[in-house]
Amino acid sequence: MTTTHAPAPPIGKAAVGALGALAVSTGALESVVTPTLPLLQCELDMSPAEGALLSIVLLVTGALITPIAGTLGDRYGGKRVVVRLMAVVCAGGLVSALAPNLPVLLLGQVLQGVMVGALPLSFILVRAHLPAGESKVAIGVVSGLFVGGAMAGTLAAGPVAEGLSRHWMFALPTFAVIGATVLVHRLMPHDPPRRTDGAGIDWPGLVLLSGTLVTLMLVLGLGADLVAQPLVFLGLVVLLAAFGTGWVAVERRAASPMVDLRMLTRPAVGKSCVLTFLICVGTSAATYLVPQLFAVPADTYGFGSSATAIGFFLLPGALAASLAGPISGIGVRRLGSRAVVTAGVLLMAVGLLGLAAAHTEIWHLVVGKALVALANGLCVTAMVTRTATSVDLGDTGIATGLVLVTRVIGFAVGVQVTGAILTAGTPAGSEIPAESAFVAGFVLAAAATALSLLVVRTMSKGVKE
Repeated sequence: MTTTHAPAPPIGKAAVGALGALAVSTGALESVVTPTLPLLQCELDMSPAEGALLSIVLLVTGALITPIAGTLGDRYGGKRVVVRLMAVVCAGGLVSALAPNLPVLLLGQVLQGVMVGALPLSFILVRAHLPAGESKVAIGVVSGLFVGGAMAGTLAAGPVAEGLSRHWMFALPTFAVIGATVLVHRLMPHDPPRRTDGAGIDWPGLVLLSGTLVTLMLVLGLGADLVAQPLVFLGLVVLLAAFGTGWVAVERRAASPMVDLRMLTRPAVGKSCVLTFLICVGTSAATYLVPQLFAVPADTYGFGSSATAIGFFLLPGALAASLAGPISGIGVRRLGSRAVVTAGVLLMAVGLLGLAAAHTEIWHLVVGKALVALANGLCVTAMVTRTATSVDLGDTGIATGLVLVTRVIGFAVGVQVTGAILTAGTPAGSEIPAESAFVAGFVLAAAATALSLLVVRTMSKGVKE
């Protein structure tokens, strides 16, 4: 049941800036594990399987919490919920910073995963306090800053961990999150709740979705290692099917589902989710493969780059990603979402195919990664903006939460599949994958990206359908 409330008071640039600061700091905290995973594995004596678990646990937690956060934001008001979520994130960051071993670090990452739910809450706040035209640009700015923060964290994590310690690479962005949360609390006015159905959290749906995502990650991550144990692999596939089927059945019957699957029947939301998944699968290939290719020894086909050098080489991609959000928001406002997404998809396909064809010089990788980062920012921001402005105000959190969950799953699936390609392409007795494995990863990612054009053709020209 939706009720009518008095309009929320308008906000100024300072409040939007506070949301932007929160997006930057949470994006940075989210991204510090990936570039420093080899260092963490060494210091904490982690096996490759444990390293894979550490790399995805935040994504899985984020995918679970995002729809809940969006629903609670619609029900109780975005500011009230986002401040409480950030308190959990800050606790998780401090736990990760102080973690003496892997179990404690995993706990910290689970708590940090709550941060992914802040983005749909930011969109709720923006739509509640700004006119429609200004809100589209503001959503683009916040989304772009989150991506930019993630890239900044990727760049800085290695030097901080090597120059100070792994503890500081978690602590510094956590301090930034604490400061940004205080700013949001002080500068952002309260927004009225948009839904008053009074239903509780869908715990059966949460448990079944948790099982589905965890099992999916196990199937993708361990598939190559389980070839010699087909019965175990088959058992995981059957378990995945059981969890997925049970989750869909529960969500369709629940009075207040955690993820309202009926929202996917709306063309704007359903198409946005499909597009976001395919685009993020493509993006994840460049995100994972390019740093790996930089690190391949120079006496083979790589460059033997250090962590600091790799961060420097990724800087153009970070800048492109941070600019993509605002550019996309303005583009959607003036040209419509279909034009922006089409341009982004074509740009990403060109970048990925270029990386597959030419990767013998450092500038090949720098330019290709920058093109993919720019294209991803254009597409995902356009999808989120299109979704947020095509549903009723009271459904903003649920709808954008679906898109963001799809983003997380697409990225996680892409990383796991790409990692499996490199593993399968590593000759026996060697630690260096064959060059053809990198080429295969880029080509498959480009193919997934190109498939999204089939969906783009069915989109309306404007934001709304």
